Amino acid sequence: MTSSNLVYFVALPLFSSALLMLLGRKADKWGHVFATLVSASTFFIGVFEFLAMRDRAVEMRAVTQKLFTWISVGDFQVDAALLLDQLSISFVLLITGVGTLIHVYSITYMSHDRDRRRFFAYLNFFIASMLLLVLGDSYLNLYVGWEGVGLASYLLIGFWNQKPEYATAAKKAFVMNRVGDFGLSIAIMIAFATFGSVSFAGIEEKVGGASETALTAMGLMLLLAATGKSAQFPLQAWLGDAMAGPTPVSALIHAATMVTAGVYLITRSNFVFDAAPNAQLAVVIIGVITLLFGAIIGTAKDDIKKALAASTMSQIGYMILATGFGPAGYAFAIMHLLTHGFFKAGMFLGAGSVMHGMSDEVNMRRYGGLAKFMPITTITFGLGYLAIIGVPPFAGYYSKDKIIETAFNAGGLQGIIFGGAALLGAIITAFYMTRVMLLTFFGNKRWADDAHPHESPFLMWAPMAVLAVGSVASGYLLYSGKAFVTWLAPVVDKHKHEHVEFLPPIVVSILAVTAVVIGVSIALLKYRGEQASEAPSDVNIFTRAARRDLLQDDANEFMFMRPGQKLTSALLATDEKVIDGTVRGVGATMLGSARGMRKLQSGYVRNYALLILIGALLILGTIWVVTL
Repeated sequence: MTSSNLVYFVALPLFSSALLMLLGRKADKWGHVFATLVSASTFFIGVFEFLAMRDRAVEMRAVTQKLFTWISVGDFQVDAALLLDQLSISFVLLITGVGTLIHVYSITYMSHDRDRRRFFAYLNFFIASMLLLVLGDSYLNLYVGWEGVGLASYLLIGFWNQKPEYATAAKKAFVMNRVGDFGLSIAIMIAFATFGSVSFAGIEEKVGGASETALTAMGLMLLLAATGKSAQFPLQAWLGDAMAGPTPVSALIHAATMVTAGVYLITRSNFVFDAAPNAQLAVVIIGVITLLFGAIIGTAKDDIKKALAASTMSQIGYMILATGFGPAGYAFAIMHLLTHGFFKAGMFLGAGSVMHGMSDEVNMRRYGGLAKFMPITTITFGLGYLAIIGVPPFAGYYSKDKIIETAFNAGGLQGIIFGGAALLGAIITAFYMTRVMLLTFFGNKRWADDAHPHESPFLMWAPMAVLAVGSVASGYLLYSGKAFVTWLAPVVDKHKHEHVEFLPPIVVSILAVTAVVIGVSIALLKYRGEQASEAPSDVNIFTRAARRDLLQDDANEFMFMRPGQKLTSALLATDEKVIDGTVRGVGATMLGSARGMRKLQSGYVRNYALLILIGALLILGTIWVVTL
């Protein structure tokens, strides 16, 4: 089925971004309002398309729009085309809905920044790129949006690039994402070589005739792409530093949308991974490592935004884990992605609200007792906290617990290992998120006397309140009657696989809730009473390692940066001594020869006559010898 409305999703925010950049200072007074209205317009278009899709028969719900022929070489043709189906509309509503709320929040949050108009132009460029990523009908179209969100992330992380550490953080994110992008480009090449097509439909149609080796290679390259964009092991080191950007950026890009692009990529590529079990196993392993990795890091962070960033890394690990279980987990991965978009964006905005009231202080050890001064922020942040740790009936209880259940349902030793790891992650999540709540909003006052904490203005707390409602209700609405599983099945479970239950759902729920109680109890015991305003220095080696992000930067430096520097130095020396040396040697030889020959050019006629005579005699002598 075709549609002519899909182009507006990308065209409107892209046009508004270009207009705000081209008009420059002329748009300073109204640019933020214009950008917000455009973002809201895309959301309402998304709602209209969702309602229209819901009213159509299941087999007619997917719609496409061809914009133009992009590549046409012989039998190979790639159209610039958009695809809106049950999976992409879920992302469209998340991107534009949460994005619009963050636009509204940013109007006040960025009100004192003289470059607010440029900030909103970057936001809308990101919205356009993210929508193209999820709406593209082929890997090449997706790749354009994929690179667009990478550029937008770089621009927004380094928005305050007058601070060298912020510019460095932006470069770090950009470079590490390029590693993942390399994987996506290789996957596209494998698709072309194997299937002669790069469209999702074309590959899915021919996947049955491809070798498992080719599918595994493509799946592993897609996983590499996902690890870069979604900050998964071993390419997760950039996400914590990315908190250098304005807090609305952290909420939109590094919590709700861009970092979930890897989950979308794997889910969209379900036909590849379902036919490549080894690639699926790699996805599960990466998800397990990352969910524990991020959770452990979160326990040691005193910077409130970096603690939430570690949490994001961990929660996306849960989503990646679920996608690795194939049709049994795809829907739950996306469900957790959607609920996470509500509660994590809300908590990031809550962190921004705290910073707004505390003169941009980010160290939680210098907060304490803020609930009295910031009641709305405390309540909205608290609802997100209850959702992320999985307290019934909040959103995370429905989405994350179903992922834990799916892990156990893998059965056998794998089920025990993966399910146990997911439960352990739930315990650690409950611990460090309770730590964040206690250090920030409760306990003794630890802020300086010149600080004046206060509640944020309406345009900041109103979006937080809306997201808090989503933190409460989204899980139940999505899971009730398995509504979302049924909705997504035509895209991710076309063959209607039967899902085996290793443990009854009620048993998993009891285990998950018990994990939450354990984690919360440990945090309450550890952080009861008065806390110091500075982190203790006499800590064990594990805490020191967690504070340094489990030595991920050290590992990258040891394995890649230092060897890369040595290789670069060796290549430079080779270039200077061998290549340039050879060139310089040839030049010096010719120059020396020229200098020697120059001595023969004396300018005296008698010398030239003598040379002519000698030459003539040599010629005559040669002729005489030859003719004998």
